[in-house]
Amino acid sequence: MSTGGRVGDPRDAFDREAFGLDGRVAALTGGGSGIGKATALTLARAGASIVVADIDEAGAQNTADEITAAGGTASVVRTDVTNRADIDALVDTTMERHGRLDVMGNIAGVPYNNMVSDTPDDDLEKILAINLKGVWYGCQAAMRVMVPQGSGSIINLSSGAIDTPAPTLALYGMTKAAVAQLTKVLAMEAGRSGIRVNALAPGIIETNFSRQHFVDEEGEVDPERLEKYRKNFGRMAPLQRVGTPQDVANAIWWLVSDASGFVTGQIERPNGGVAMPW
Repeated sequence: MSTGGRVGDPRDAFDREAFGLDGRVAALTGGGSGIGKATALTLARAGASIVVADIDEAGAQNTADEITAAGGTASVVRTDVTNRADIDALVDTTMERHGRLDVMGNIAGVPYNNMVSDTPDDDLEKILAINLKGVWYGCQAAMRVMVPQGSGSIINLSSGAIDTPAPTLALYGMTKAAVAQLTKVLAMEAGRSGIRVNALAPGIIETNFSRQHFVDEEGEVDPERLEKYRKNFGRMAPLQRVGTPQDVANAIWWLVSDASGFVTGQIERPNGGVAMPW
């Protein structure tokens, strides 16, 4: 609760430049599509130099090309987030190219739907490796350079599945709940080094994760199914619509900017109001 600022405290002055990212450097996993791509484009428009990381190198290159075509700065590092060496190489390459790392976005992830009783061990290991270990590796690699730097912002991608249990989402939700707890604990550990750590728990977002709801048998978007998807899932939110990758990217922009300089250890929920935890 605010009790008012000290008279003359410069931190109390409104500064629209607080949202600017000029001179900042962001490494983003999952930057080849969906939320990762939208985030890369958004942070680049705000002035950041972007290192786009994805196992899909062609997708990552498309993102980087869009950024450079618009006058921004971007490069690509092919990254398999299940491989610690790849994550370390991403951070090392970022430092070699730019000399600093201001934002580490651990965005890469995969969906998974299956009943607990039907989930094989191979799937368990795969989803844990991508959705949880990949974030863990990203946090560790970022801390290695941000602590000596004395600053930085780490963003992890959790999910609205941590708030609303649903059949078939146990494994996916379990990994995302672990990401949320990792975020909170790391924020406690990193704060003394000037590093902020936050997570996003998006609601229903129209990305490739949800394509099965609105594509035909050939995998092409069916306009009628898409409209039905937007209508049916939109009813779940007080705002009466599904989200877009840009909705999440805008929240990430705020979290990595100086405008949120007193925010850490938080699980922000761009979800249209589907979940409103205390």
